[in-house]
Amino acid sequence: MCDQTFLVNVFGSCDKCFKQRALRPVFKKSQQLSYCSMCAEILEEERAKLHDVELHQVAERVEALGQFVMKTRRTLKGHGNKVLCMDWCKDKRRIVSSSQDGKVIVWDSFTTNKEHAVTMPCTWVMACAYAPSGCAIACGGLDNKCSVYPLTFDKNENMAAKKKSVAMHTNYLSACSFTNSDMQILTASGDGTCALWDVESGQLLQSFHGHGADVLCLDLAPSETGNTFVSGGCDKKAMVWDMRSGQCVQAFETHESDINSVRYYPSGDAFASGSDDATCRLYDLRADREVAIYSKESIIFGASSVDFSLSGRLLFAGYNDYTINVWDVLKGSRVSILFGHENRVSTLRVSPDGTAFCSGSWDHTLRVWA
Repeated sequence: MCDQTFLVNVFGSCDKCFKQRALRPVFKKSQQLSYCSMCAEILEEERAKLHDVELHQVAERVEALGQFVMKTRRTLKGHGNKVLCMDWCKDKRRIVSSSQDGKVIVWDSFTTNKEHAVTMPCTWVMACAYAPSGCAIACGGLDNKCSVYPLTFDKNENMAAKKKSVAMHTNYLSACSFTNSDMQILTASGDGTCALWDVESGQLLQSFHGHGADVLCLDLAPSETGNTFVSGGCDKKAMVWDMRSGQCVQAFETHESDINSVRYYPSGDAFASGSDDATCRLYDLRADREVAIYSKESIIFGASSVDFSLSGRLLFAGYNDYTINVWDVLKGSRVSILFGHENRVSTLRVSPDGTAFCSGSWDHTLRVWA
C-alpha cells in the first residue's frame, strides 16, 4: 500500500469571485470556503490590516506580576516507569495518572495515598482522564483502545472485571477526554483521527478527519454548551473542530515541529499550544490567528505540556529539559522557572480550583505544586 500523500488541487467556482479556477480552502467566521489564490491573498491582506498591534504592546499598560513563588508540596511515588499522562478529578483532590509501566493509578493528592491501581494489558498507557462525576476513569495507549473503569469505595474490588472497552482506533491512543457528561468520550489517535464515542454502547458518534499525521493531543472547549474542541499533532497543525458536524472550522499552522499539547484559555476565546520547536504559542479564535509566542533563545528543548492558571494570566509549560516555565500570557515574558523533576516533564494540569497544579515526569513521579 502506498504511504505517500498527494496534494490535490480542486478546480471549480471561487466562492468570492465566482470564476472557474484552482481552489484552496479558507476559513471565514468558522465556515470553510473555497477561494482561488487571488481572492485568498486579498483575504489575508485584509486580515493583516486588522492585525495592527501586538498583544505585548497592548499589555504594556497592564501592571507587571509581583514576586512569584511556587514549591513542590507533594511528591507522588509509585509508578515503575515514565509517567505519561495525568488528570484531576472535579473534587480538586484526586488525580489519575498513567505510565509506561502499564499501570493506571488513582491518587489522593492530599495524603499521597494510592486509592486504586489498574494494570493494563499493554505498556505505554499514553492517555487517561477522569469522568466529570468522579465515578469513572478512562485510559488507553498502545492497545489502540480507550477503556473505561468505574470507581467504587471498595479498594479490594477487581476493577479489571468491570472494564468497558469503548473506543477502537487503528493505531495507538494518544489522548482522551470525557465531554461534559460521563456518557460521551473524545479520543485522539496515532491513526491521524479524533473520534467521539458513546460510553454505554461503544458506538462511534462522530469521526474527525483532517490531520495529515498522528494526532497527539486534544482539549475540549470550556463552556458548558461547548461543542468544539482543538487538536494538535505531528503535522504541525492545530485544528478546531465542530463536534456536531465533524468539520474542521479553523486551522493554524505556525509551529515548526510536532504539537504535543493544546489547552483552551479559560474564556474559550483562545488556546495555547506547546511544541517540539521549543515554543508555546497563543491563538485567538476570534482574530483567527496567532497572537503570541512564548520562547527564549536559551530554551532549546521541546514543550511537552501546557495549561493556564484559572485567571488565564499565567501559562505553565513543561519542557524536555526537566523544567517547568511559567509565562505571563499578556506580556509574553517568563516569570519563573520551577526545578524539581529529574527527567523530562511529560504532562501538566492545573487543579479545577486553580490553587495548585500537578506535573508528571519521565522520572517516574508526579509533583503537586502550589
